[in-house]
Amino acid sequence: MDNVVEYLPLLLQGLRTTLLLAVSTVVVGLALGMLLAMAKLSDHGWLKRPAYALTNFLRGIPEFLVLLVIYFGGTQVLNSILPPGTIEVSPFVAGLIALALIFGSYASETFRAAFQSVPNGQIEAGRAYGFSAWKTFRYIQLPQIWRVAIPGLGNLWQGSVKDTALVSVVGLDDLMRKSGQAAQSTREPFTFYLVASLMFLLITLVSMWIIGRLEKRASRGMAGVR
Repeated sequence: MDNVVEYLPLLLQGLRTTLLLAVSTVVVGLALGMLLAMAKLSDHGWLKRPAYALTNFLRGIPEFLVLLVIYFGGTQVLNSILPPGTIEVSPFVAGLIALALIFGSYASETFRAAFQSVPNGQIEAGRAYGFSAWKTFRYIQLPQIWRVAIPGLGNLWQGSVKDTALVSVVGLDDLMRKSGQAAQSTREPFTFYLVASLMFLLITLVSMWIIGRLEKRASRGMAGVR
């Protein structure tokens, strides 16, 4: 127990990095998922086909492989374009790109289903009232899309939090890497990996509470529509 207290600042530093990566992943992934969903629903084949091809590819390969390709391949590509050593892909950036691509590919299906759940009659009614395409999306479609998408996005968020542990392999000083350092220093791997597990569990429990509140709030907001 004394070792846990001694290394707690180190673990909290890793936890902060883990949360920063997870939150950044969700922010970028949500934007990417929304764009991919809109591309999939487009009437233009030059938008729809590449969007489906990209998401099917990303969902069909291991997340760890995506991370390795971006971390090692990204640096190699940049060095082939720019003078060697000018720019290197950091573990955090590689993790963010890899996890955001994966999050966005899965989120695109969640958003696509949410888009299709909005009755066309409501969209046509908005247009009949003189709403622009943006206002129709903002005031009619988006609230209902979020209500449908929140449960699925919540699951993706929890998966992204756990996937951040993969990035420790390429050198990110996240919770898993800090736990490993503490375990090696004290020769108490069970203790520190158990502490890391409890920290991940705490994140999951807090996330479930927040997601539940968001679902209830969205349902209340749509009560009048139903």
